[in-house]
This record gives sequence, C-alpha cells and structure tokens, in this order.
Amino acid sequence: MVRRAGALAVLVAAACCSKSEVKGSGTPGSDVAAPAPKPTFALFALAEVRGQIGPCGCTSDPLGDLSRTAKLVAEARAAGPVLVVDAGGLLYSQSPVPAHLVAQEDLKADLLVKTYQKELGVAAVGLGPVDLAKGPDAIRIPRQAVDVSDAKLVDAPKLIQVGDAKVGVFGVVAMDTIPGLAIGDPVATSKAAIADLKKRGAQVIVGLVQADSKKEAARLVRDIGGIDVAIAGLGLNAPEPDRIEVEAQKVGDGWLVVPANRGQVLARVDVTLRGGGPLVDAIGAGAAKARTAILDKQLADLDGDLARFAKDPTADAAFVKQKAAERAQLAAQRDKLRDHPLDAPAAGSYFTLDQIRISKLLACSLPVQDAITEYDRASGEANVKAAASLAVARPAPGAAGYSGGDACTDCHVDAAEFWKKTIHAQAWQTLVDRGQQFDYECIGCHVTGFDKPGGSNLGHTDKLRDVQCEVCHGPGSIHVAKGGDEKPAAIKRGPAEDLCASQCHTHEHSDTFQLEAYLRDITGPGHGAERRKKLGDGPTGHDLRKVALDKAGHSMGSGCTR
Repeated sequence: MVRRAGALAVLVAAACCSKSEVKGSGTPGSDVAAPAPKPTFALFALAEVRGQIGPCGCTSDPLGDLSRTAKLVAEARAAGPVLVVDAGGLLYSQSPVPAHLVAQEDLKADLLVKTYQKELGVAAVGLGPVDLAKGPDAIRIPRQAVDVSDAKLVDAPKLIQVGDAKVGVFGVVAMDTIPGLAIGDPVATSKAAIADLKKRGAQVIVGLVQADSKKEAARLVRDIGGIDVAIAGLGLNAPEPDRIEVEAQKVGDGWLVVPANRGQVLARVDVTLRGGGPLVDAIGAGAAKARTAILDKQLADLDGDLARFAKDPTADAAFVKQKAAERAQLAAQRDKLRDHPLDAPAAGSYFTLDQIRISKLLACSLPVQDAITEYDRASGEANVKAAASLAVARPAPGAAGYSGGDACTDCHVDAAEFWKKTIHAQAWQTLVDRGQQFDYECIGCHVTGFDKPGGSNLGHTDKLRDVQCEVCHGPGSIHVAKGGDEKPAAIKRGPAEDLCASQCHTHEHSDTFQLEAYLRDITGPGHGAERRKKLGDGPTGHDLRKVALDKAGHSMGSGCTR
C-alpha cells in the first residue's frame, strides 16, 4: 500500500511539472514565432445597443460607454484601416416607448446617431425590433436589410473601400423577427446581394443578421452561404457580458460573431487577406487570453484533485494516471496559447477575434463625453418640465400614502440617526454627483415611493429623496396620523425577503448584492438591533463591494470623468 501511494505521488509530481512547463526545454529557438503580418483592416462590430450611451455606474465594473467606444475606435483608426458596423437594435431601450420616456429616448437616439456618424464613422447599421419602436418615420438613418422593401427604412448593400481591401456589407432580417414588418425571402434576397457585391469586386462579405436566437442566426447564415463574417443582433436574447463567446462560430465557409448587448462588449475582428479562399480563425491575443484563463481554472481544479489522490492510498492508479495525462495535455495547450497566441496558417487569409470589454479603465473621447453630459442636462430639463404638471396619484380611500422620513423621526429618533449613517441616506446625492437625478432610468431606486399612490414622481421628490424608511416599511401616513397606535399596524416591521433583489438590487444594477451581507449594513442600534444580532459576524455589503471594486480597479481611463 505504501509503495502504491509512493507511485501515485510520483505521478502527481510529474503531472504538476509537465515537460511543457519546464523552462528551456525543446529545440533551441523553437519558441520564437515569426512576426505576424499587419492586418489588412480591423472590423469593429456592435449590436443591440438599445439606446445605451453609458452604464448606470451602480455596479463594481460598469460596462458599455459610448465615449470609451469612440476613443477605442479612433485609436485603432489612427493605426490602420478600420470598418465599423452595427447589426441593429440601436435606438431605443423599450418597444413601444412609454409616453413618459419619449423625450429622454429621443434625445438619446439623436445622440447615438450623431456619434455613429461623426465620431465612430459607422459605415452600415442593420435593422432590429427596437429601432421601429416609434414607427418607420423615426428610424433616423437608412438601414441594411435586403429582404425589407420599404424605401423609408433601407439602404442598398454597400461596397466599402477599407485600406487596400474591398468589403461588401449587407443586412438581413430573419422571418418573424420584427412583428408587423413585411419581410421577403431572406435567403434569396441575400444570395442576390452577395452575388452583386462580389461582381463589383468585394473581397470580404460582411453580413448584418437580425434573428431571435443564435441558432436561428446560424441557420440563416448557413442557408445563405457566401458570408465571410456575420455579425448577429439577437434582440432581447443578445448575451450579457458574462455569456459572451470569445471565439467565432464556424458556419459553412464563414464565421458568426455575437457582440454583447447595450455596447458592453465590442467585437473586434482583425482581417488579414492573403489571396482568395475562406477565412481561417487564427485565435489571436484576445481569444488566447480568454482561453488561457479557462485552462488555468481547469488546471487548478485538477491540481486539487491530484493532491487529494496523492494522500489517498486507496486511489485507483489507472484513474490517477489518466488525470495526470489530462493535466499535462491541458498544460501544453495553455502554454502554447500563452507563448504563441497567433495560430495563423502558412498561406491564405485569416482573422482574429477580440471581444473587448468597454470598462471604466478605457480612455474616453472628450467630445462624446461632453455630448453625454449635455444630454443629461437637456433630458433632465425636459423630463422635469413634462413631469411638473403631473400630479402624484392619490392613495385609494382608506389606503396610506408616503409621509417622508422627517415624520418618522419624531418618534424613531435612534432609527433615524442610524439611517443617516447608511448608504441609503446618500442615494439621491449619488445621482446629483453624476448629473442624473432627473433620469428616468435611475431615479426610481434613489427616491421613496416613486410612481406610487401618495408617493413621488420625477417632478415631485422634495420630501422623499433618498431611500427612506417607507421603502422597506411601506407608506406610513396612517401610522403617523394615529401616532403608531393603529390596529392592525399600518406599516411593516420589515420588507419582504425578495423586495431588495426584485426592486433595485438586481444583477444589472447591484452585482455584489447578497441579502444577509447587505442587511448587516442597514441594521444595528436603534434600527433592527435584534435582527443584526441574529445575522452575526460575516461580510457586509460594504465588504463585498470593496472586494469587487478592488478587483475591477478604482481608476478611470484617461480623460474620463465617470
């Protein structure tokens, strides 16, 4: 038994220091890669931006900012030929647009189109469902959609000179993707467009595809054929950043790329043309880095397993040998990606894909950032003007309205003093600091009783700014009027367990939220002291957020103010 355990230990040691990880092994000079040729052009692709010009800023690593995207593209354009496209779903966050959001959404749509034309130099934009949220007359710029015949909506496929390359770009909308829109045969019209573009000299065909799912987009691309790079907009099914695929999907002789929604991840495809033939995926630094991170995690897990096996005299030697071989294979893959991320073919054309996170660490375009600041001012002014004449709905007969925290303080002095030290008491100021206190996308979680009977609306917030008592305990006018002696009690001792996560602390706005940890921040002496005692020691919401912020980085990119 001791001899067997010793053999297992040798296997584990060999697995943890495979030949591929030994410095200086192999043929001298074999790890020196030939310099890669400069790409012929860089293709930047977006889809499903849905009216986002910047993130809300609530998360630890907010993604998706128009000024940072513009700066990134400008830097790439200074270095070489660039083509920028968008697969559609650009203009609006909702369809249809609610009446109270019309002014705000229109101003954002105007800003997006202006930035696309003047700063980003977007060459072609597809057509998505949210683009028609206000009807065909509000489309603003012609779109690429060969199977849509409405002249008010679409533009002809484009042959674009990008450096030394001629790139053909067209768009197509899958059947039933946009309700109410008359769509022809997507396959036949696309084949005709591709044939014409190639006849005119297109060396690369880029397709802007709108579909309800990636599966449907891939099926359409396969049926059409002849597309070298397809950029897919998937409507409400467009992926979040943590679900983005870092490698393009092979579809026939072409490739399918899916950017993240709301501009959070920008797809960059560097194309190198060397004669004709289909493009080959050469991996590249971006995909290699993402693959390496996955392999590192798998190797760490295997190392843990092998360490346990080494201490277990009953472990099956054949199984351990298999795991050791698996680890050695993964380590070799990891090292190859790390040392030589570009896997270009000896001949023929190829591309690399980098899914770039538009994070706060990237630099900003000052003109676009200034335009966003002006949008915040103009939209806030328009929203307040429109909301000033809108009275807050009255509570139903016998129902309570919102009194405001000052009314609570009269009896609950200790609780009020404790509340003033919490982050909830700073909720309104955080919006003021960003100039977004009159933004409909933000205000609802930073005031009390928003859009509720007897509560607040955007034009009437004076007594109810910040996350006050009545957010968690319910409207308290009856409780106040009766001096707390009403039977049954007109307020709640505490909120429902799902209130925080469903109302404001959603993943999109509060990525570190964990109920018990966050409750440790807002309960204590004078305010739920017994609840705080039951929660006991453990991480607080502040702790969780600090760890996340430390991981994401506290600094901002050059020229950025937020």
